[in-house]
Amino acid sequence: MPVAHFTDLAVSRLKEPDTYYDKTTPAFGIRVGKNRKTWFVVRGRERLQTRIGHYPAVSLADARKKALVLLGSPVQPQEAKYRFTEALRQFFDIHLPTLKPRTQYQVRRILNRHFATPLKHKWLHEIVHNDISRITDELAKTAPSEAWHAFKDARTFFKWCVPRYIKHSPMEGLKSPTRYIPRKRVLTDDELVEVWRSANVVGYPFGTAIQLSILWGTRWGETISCERSFTNERQRTILLPETKNGKEHFFPYGQMTADILKDIPLYNSTSLIFPGRDMATPWNGSGKAKWQFKEVCKIAPWQLLDLRRTFGTKLAELKVPPHIVERLLNHKLGTLQTQGVITAVADVYNRALYLDEMREAVEKWENRLQGLLEGLG
Repeated sequence: MPVAHFTDLAVSRLKEPDTYYDKTTPAFGIRVGKNRKTWFVVRGRERLQTRIGHYPAVSLADARKKALVLLGSPVQPQEAKYRFTEALRQFFDIHLPTLKPRTQYQVRRILNRHFATPLKHKWLHEIVHNDISRITDELAKTAPSEAWHAFKDARTFFKWCVPRYIKHSPMEGLKSPTRYIPRKRVLTDDELVEVWRSANVVGYPFGTAIQLSILWGTRWGETISCERSFTNERQRTILLPETKNGKEHFFPYGQMTADILKDIPLYNSTSLIFPGRDMATPWNGSGKAKWQFKEVCKIAPWQLLDLRRTFGTKLAELKVPPHIVERLLNHKLGTLQTQGVITAVADVYNRALYLDEMREAVEKWENRLQGLLEGLG
């Protein structure tokens, strides 16, 4: 007979037809039939089954209590134990899919990189404040931002574990070793030129994606996920169907973008501008490519998201009105609505709204960038 760690989630997923026994309460089990699940205990020398009730009408907790009474146990049932790795796997399988893809990647990366190995052999209920602090405090010495993210993601994980696997989070009352400080890095004109020229050296896909990010001011994930079907070559516009803020992003592009898009390879099997190996999902090799790029681009430490901040800052320096900068960055703005709902007509109107001004701003930015690259800045 199969033996399993009985939890509400585990019981709800048991497959029929079979009989399962609880790993933590001997002689207590559940019979899974075609139409229902029945709790039982096995008693006496004859090993006879005594029915307790049906799940879910009788919960796991109530069934276990009744089983202990019938078995004559003088002690409270032993609390189920789970290893950190088991709970982490469940967290990845159940909770991560509810998050946006980029967030999924970051949370998985943080927890696997900083917690999976040191806590691998720990029972979940045995983890204490010091186990977490030892990890985050060490990180804070060299990577304060990473330490903050590690603390935040670990806290989310342990909160998710309550009350599934543990009664209390080991991070209750624990404070982050660092404070979150929003980045303010803006590349100088000279640094921007160095990044652009280094991107030319590195080439497609990473270098090309960097150049488009500089020209568009889009988030890295939006640049990498862009498809040719999103572009209108005749009107020189791009429509990203869904972005981080849940809104589509419609913006014009100029000659520099047109020249870059013309040189990017065309693929018959995908519309993606930067396809991955399977041609179905966007390229995801930026982790390794960033290290290679640093060997070519010798400027002060920077991150890909700094390109977007630099884009907005440079437009402001060119006297582009703030509301046009906001639209090019796709920040949330007021929209025409009817009873709180954006109508189809309003949606089309909002796309066209300020398009000429946006195009003028893009042309200013390209002219400025071209001048910097030619040494005329």
